[in-house]
Amino acid sequence: MNRLQAGDKAPQFTLQDQQDNAVSLQQFAGKKVLVYFYPKALTPGCTTQACGLRDSQAELTALNTVVLGISPDLPKKLDQFVAKKALNFTLLSDPDHQVADAFGVWGEKKFMGRTFDGIHRISFLVDEQGIVEAVFDKFKTSDHHDVVLNYLKGSRDGK
Repeated sequence: MNRLQAGDKAPQFTLQDQQDNAVSLQQFAGKKVLVYFYPKALTPGCTTQACGLRDSQAELTALNTVVLGISPDLPKKLDQFVAKKALNFTLLSDPDHQVADAFGVWGEKKFMGRTFDGIHRISFLVDEQGIVEAVFDKFKTSDHHDVVLNYLKGSRDGK
């Protein structure tokens, strides 16, 4: 894995959303975009993380930040996730993990004694010009939204 770092140009991408519509990073020029990668829709950790972002949506919007969640799940599964958990942001399908590869978050993982390839739970804050402003890789699924909000509030206050 060769993960993007703060200061890197974010790769441009277009993926299908939960409604099977094409969504591009470029559509959000002029806004900050939280591109967050998660392993699988409707699993406990991913649900906790998504619900935290859902509940923080008003604050994120006030801070000119759009949320894009990316997983290998197909649009139909993403649509079920949005409906079951009343998610209020866009989920994108990356079944061939091309975007995950481009961001450097696809790679070897270990879980319960098994080794396999998958998405690492890492988020990238892309600034208004398409540059990676921050990388979030040290958080619990339950406090991911707080880590992002604290960063955004601190950067807006000039801290």
